Amino acid sequence: MNAIGRRAVSAGAALCFSGGAAWAHASERGYVLLLPTDYYLFGGMLAVALSFLILVFLPVQGVERLLSRRISLLPMPLDGRAVTSTLSFLALAAIVYAGFQGSRDPLSNPLPLVIWTLLWVGVTVAQGLLGNLWAWINPWYGPWRMLVRAGLPEGGIRPLPAVLGRWPACLTLFGFAWFELVYLAPADPERLAVAVSLYWGFTFAGMVLFGHESWCTRAEFLSLFFGMLSRLSLFALSGEGRRKRLVLGLPGHKLGGAAALSLSGVAFLLLALSSVSFDGLKHTFFWLDLIGINPLEFPGRSAVTGESSLGLVVMFGLLFSGFMGAVWLGCRLAGKRGVRKLAGLLAWSIIPIALAYHFSHYMVGFTINSQYALAALSDPLMRGWNLFGTAGMHVQAGATLGAQSAWIIWNAQAVAIIGGHVLAVVLAHLIAYRHFGSARLATVSQIPLAVLMVGYTVFGLWLLSAPTAG
Repeated sequence: MNAIGRRAVSAGAALCFSGGAAWAHASERGYVLLLPTDYYLFGGMLAVALSFLILVFLPVQGVERLLSRRISLLPMPLDGRAVTSTLSFLALAAIVYAGFQGSRDPLSNPLPLVIWTLLWVGVTVAQGLLGNLWAWINPWYGPWRMLVRAGLPEGGIRPLPAVLGRWPACLTLFGFAWFELVYLAPADPERLAVAVSLYWGFTFAGMVLFGHESWCTRAEFLSLFFGMLSRLSLFALSGEGRRKRLVLGLPGHKLGGAAALSLSGVAFLLLALSSVSFDGLKHTFFWLDLIGINPLEFPGRSAVTGESSLGLVVMFGLLFSGFMGAVWLGCRLAGKRGVRKLAGLLAWSIIPIALAYHFSHYMVGFTINSQYALAALSDPLMRGWNLFGTAGMHVQAGATLGAQSAWIIWNAQAVAIIGGHVLAVVLAHLIAYRHFGSARLATVSQIPLAVLMVGYTVFGLWLLSAPTAG
């Protein structure tokens, strides 16, 4: 049997044995590629490497000017966030109620579909492309604003200690990732309803105590993560007050004046990226063999809770140490100091990679589960309602099946990952140039980080093509 034949058998076995009753999202890879995987891996590696080499010969000032150009679109004089946020809170309360009182089937109850598909996948990608939509739909701002109008100080009752940095957000993000990737039933509607209710109450209490702005930028992981992603978006608001205008620019045009992240901010971004990478890794035959599990006899999440928890931590540790090590070595090559500040600046270049991995990893699941979400929202309590006219819609699950669909999906995922890494290389080079003030020093300092990005590109493409189970 040739190499492609072996891949077909492995992928087929993985698909046959990968079912589970309590899955949080559907994004299992294991496609049979139409070209040998090695060609894709080499092509991706070459694209990222060549992009770095091209930057060496391009005038950095020209790229800088191109990235700073913006097109003014229309005025945005009104701020209706309090209204839209309040509506978002009411909608969240309704689907949480459906989580408690509706169907226990994760594909029929709107709560798991809204949280894991529309929010964690759809809103994340929209943030990276369109801008900070989350600022308008987060379910805390409106209720908090009502308390402010009733006399609550905007800055909260007391200040959040500066020494904490963004480590509280790292903890809440890790808790979210653990619940999604390790917990036994993250898509069970009732358990998810309990988790969402507790997190909403915890976050609202933090905003009342320490202020909305402080808590959202240092402790509430969704607001912090979405805010960071929105800096990559095409659209932005320019100006102050009623003179604000919507402007359009190239991806990353809002990163020009971004201040260096603290060490906790760097850790937060890398944790977000590593958790998605580990979600891909933990289903592969390689990982299951590493922890002593037969991929064709996967015993369920309860049997690998400890291994998955450790793997989530180790994946973050490897990525964090690799990134900091690359920045440290780059500073040594450039003969400069200030590793921590440079790492805080270069961390912004990780955003395109994080967004690309998010899109690629969840693309298949979003294609199918978003259809289930539309149907479930029309009849949230399974009582025969048809609120939005979509209750009886036929879910096109077969849209992702077949050789042609596999080819389109895998190549879309591969293009996203390669494109994300190429954009990251460009942004990292510009950031280093701004920091050092010298094209030569910027190039020298970026060699180790470019090598890391090439390696991570290969790793990401391998994850997409590796057979999976569990």
